[in-house]
Order: sequence, then structure tokens, then C-alpha cells
Amino acid sequence: MPERHEGMLAQIATEYYLENASKVEIAKTHGISRFQVARYLDEARREGIVTITIRRPPALPADGSELAEALGIASVTIASTPNGALDARDRLARAAAGVVAGVVTEGSRLGVSWSRTLQEMAGHLPALPGCDVVQLAGSISVTGGGGSGSLIHRLGQVAGGRTWPLPAPLIVETAETAASLRRQPEISDALHAADALDVAVVSLGDWGPGKSTVFERVTPAQRQAATAAGAVAECSGRLLAADGSAADGGLDDCVIAVTLEQLISTPQVVLVAPSDDGVAGVRAAVAAGIVNHLVIGPELAVQLAAGLGLATGQPADEKTGDSA
Repeated sequence: MPERHEGMLAQIATEYYLENASKVEIAKTHGISRFQVARYLDEARREGIVTITIRRPPALPADGSELAEALGIASVTIASTPNGALDARDRLARAAAGVVAGVVTEGSRLGVSWSRTLQEMAGHLPALPGCDVVQLAGSISVTGGGGSGSLIHRLGQVAGGRTWPLPAPLIVETAETAASLRRQPEISDALHAADALDVAVVSLGDWGPGKSTVFERVTPAQRQAATAAGAVAECSGRLLAADGSAADGGLDDCVIAVTLEQLISTPQVVLVAPSDDGVAGVRAAVAAGIVNHLVIGPELAVQLAAGLGLATGQPADEKTGDSA
């Protein structure tokens, strides 16, 4: 092929693929028709002057149904990989909203705990079937967060049913203070309403700094005692050991929230696990029997699949000279 023609193909390809010029603009620049531009671009790919590289993201080692089967639960929903304007928490919140909308039915009783992800989830929920809403955990103040009270109020508006707010802090200093608060009618009513849940939505945090809002709120002595008791994860203020047993280390009596026993007796529990490396926590929650529907991000899905011995996906870079 003559060098002049080859140079023409390279120039047109550069203007189209790298400089984002349209075929009409290129045609005017070179005094040819846009149909000739299209033919030149096809020829440039065919002759290898232009090669297109497509970098695909690594395939997940397992899909949600495989993970659910391996864990022995009803479903696993994997949020999409973060890119562009939506961050990982927002994608997880959207995924959780889809799961919740699929399991709540008319006349059911929905219990919701609190986390930053669940707070965002409420904004993505469509109009729910008419149902009652129970606040499952006392309030905890977090910078930039609306708190569990505002979350329940918002969900109550979406659901259109009765609400049971829990007007108490999640953690108090002593067991005696917690017992006194639990005797107050409004608090007692909300806690007892959790005895008859149809659906519960809770969040799982690893027991460690920056991973659990509860971890940051307890005293160093309480933190040390819980760690010594084997705590690996926290759900609504309740601590779990790796085998799924309670690992409160004395903290449990100071928490005003749904109990593990109440979650175990709930027919449908949607558990959102925001951590990218929360394998131990997820395995503990499954062992405890407090999860039917798991919502996780792609990185945690990869680690879970590896730990469960599921097949590995195959990431690939693809190069081609005949497709755009």
C-alpha cells in the first residue's frame, strides 16, 4: 500500500478516534465525502493501522446464586462495580433497595436498623406495599448522617403504615440505665414489636476501628472485653463471634436494640455488608442464622467466593483490529 495512502488512513483515524472529530468534519477537512471517511476508517482497522483494546473488568469468581447456595441462604445480591458518579455506598444502597422492595408485601411488618448505607437506601426505595415499620436500633449520632429516627420517619411515609420509633440511644453507659429505659412505654412497645417481624433490614459492621459505629462509641475497656470475647462483627449493636454465637463481653446489656433471637425468628432478614473485607463477619452472621438475603459489594463477593472454594473467573484484555 503506497505510503501516502497509508498516511492518509492514519491521519483520518487519528482525527476520528483520538481527536473526536465527526465524519462530516473530517470529510470537510480533506475534501472527501463522509462515506469515504467511513470506508477509510474500515480500511485502517482492516490493515492494522488501527487496533482497538477493550479492557474488561475482572469477572466475579461466582455469581450471587452460587454464593447463596454455598452459604445456604436464600439470595446474594452483588452491587455493581463503582465507577463514574456513583460511589460504592450508593451502589450498595441501590442494590439493597431492590432486595427490600422484592420481599416486603402488603400488610407485613418491616423492621429497619440504621447505618449510613441503609440511610441512603431509603432514598432509592419505590413506594412500598402498605406495611408497618419498626425501628430496630436506638439512635447513634454520626457526622453527616440523619440518624435512625429520621430513617424510620422516612420509611413510614413510603410504607404508609404504622411506625414504632425507638426514642432511645443505641448504647448507654450502664446496664441499669438501659433497663430503666426499656421499661418506658414507647421504648418497650418498639422493642416488643420486633417480636413479630416479617422482614428485617440490618447492616453488618466488622468489629474494628472505622468499620463499626459501635466500636467507636464504647469505652476502651468495653472494646477490649468484646475483642477478648471473640467479637468479629457487629449488627445493630449486637456482637458476633466467628462461630455465630454472641460475643458481647458485657456490652449487650447496655444496648437498646433488636436482639439476635428476634432476628433469628424473623422470616426474611436482609443483611447489608458494606465492608470490602468482611468475610469473617458475613460467615458469622450466616452461622448465627440472622441472614436470608445478603447484599454485598464486588470485592467482598470475590473474597467470599475464594473462601468458599468457588471457581475463579477469568479477567482478560482483548485486542482486536476489526471492531470499534
